[in-house]
Amino acid sequence: MALSLQEISDRLELQDLVTRYADIIDRKAFAELSTIFTDDAIIDYEATGAPKCSVNELIAFLTQAMSLFPNHQHLVSNTQFKVEGDNATGRVMCFNPMEMAVEDGTQTFILGIWYVDEFARINGRWLFTSRRQEASWNLNFPEHLQPG
Repeated sequence: MALSLQEISDRLELQDLVTRYADIIDRKAFAELSTIFTDDAIIDYEATGAPKCSVNELIAFLTQAMSLFPNHQHLVSNTQFKVEGDNATGRVMCFNPMEMAVEDGTQTFILGIWYVDEFARINGRWLFTSRRQEASWNLNFPEHLQPG
C-alpha cells in the first residue's frame, strides 16, 4: 500500500525528532530537551538506572550524570512509527557506546536499548509526550552503574 504525502512527511518529521534528541544528548545541550518534549511529558529511563521524571527533572539529572562520560554517541535506527492523526507511537533502536573515566584511565562500555515513544502534533510540530527506555543488551557495563 502506497503512503500518502502526509504519511511520508509525518514519518520523516518523527525520524528527525528522534535524531534531534540523540544530537542534543551527544552535544550535552540538555536545556534544548525542553524544545522537543511537551511540558507534561513523562520520561522513564529506569531500565538503565536513571529516573522516571519530567523533562525539567531529566535536564537536571543529565546535566549532572553525563559529566561522568567525556565521550559518548547515540546512534538511532530501526525507527518504527504508527501515526493516527495528531498522535503517534514509536519504537527506536539505540546503539550507545560510552566512555567514562576510571582510576587507571578510561572504561568504554556499550548499551543496546530501545526507546518506546509517544508523540503529539501540537501547532503543526511533533513533540515527545512520553519516552521510555527498554534495556536490550550491554557490553562491559560498569557494575556500580547497574540499575537497582
